[in-house]
Amino acid sequence: MDFEDILFEIADGIARITLNRPERFNAFTTRMYQELQQFLDQIKRDDEIRVAIITGAGKGFCAGSDVSDRLKGHLDDEGEKSRYETLRQLGALALEMEAIDKPVIAAVNGVAVGAGLSIALMADIRIASEKSRFGAVWVKVGLVPDAGATSYLPKIVGRDRALELYLRGEIIDAEEAFRIGLITRLVPHDDLMIETMGLASRIASGPAVAIELTKRGMLRSLDNDLKAQLDYESYAQMVCRNTEDHREGIQAFMDKRKPNFRGR
Repeated sequence: MDFEDILFEIADGIARITLNRPERFNAFTTRMYQELQQFLDQIKRDDEIRVAIITGAGKGFCAGSDVSDRLKGHLDDEGEKSRYETLRQLGALALEMEAIDKPVIAAVNGVAVGAGLSIALMADIRIASEKSRFGAVWVKVGLVPDAGATSYLPKIVGRDRALELYLRGEIIDAEEAFRIGLITRLVPHDDLMIETMGLASRIASGPAVAIELTKRGMLRSLDNDLKAQLDYESYAQMVCRNTEDHREGIQAFMDKRKPNFRGR
């Protein structure tokens, strides 16, 4: 596959995904879903990648699904779909994103509505420009939220606020999104990538095994009771104690210097 609608680059342990249809505010096509799945799989498997960033080109983060493309794909006879594609869950991209133990940061540079909102919600941390806007707009076209939005949004902003956003279907500005906890950090538009890269660089220089196990533990805590969570922490701590990074961290503390973590 030739990758045209999504840009992907790796540098200094940071993978950067840029949705690249600025003329359509990065509205998602079927091709983009396919491209993004391949990049997410690479992020998951590549040990050189410590953290990932997803953002949009131009003035938008993602304006949801491109309706004309997505519907056209159902109408055109372009050959039979595989059984896997036929039976695959709508929005299964969320499962692929959640399978990544490495931290994922959404740098929200503009409008994020519909599926674009879902993609932002899939990220572990959302840093947003003051020009960003957010909308759970499915109700406006007689649909229910998808791509994991009915799971993510209540956990992030609470059930009452999530339901209000679903039912009103209105677009909110960056300040309101920050007030209700939808975004992690609100920054001046021109500082968005500076702030995002600064955080990503700090994560990338850390002990990768401990960081990935920390994220995995946080996700498990959403379903585990305390006993199960303590069992996980015991397992994860034993893994970390056998890493080079743990030994380097202890030695650096004793030497009163900054540790040089190597991700193993």
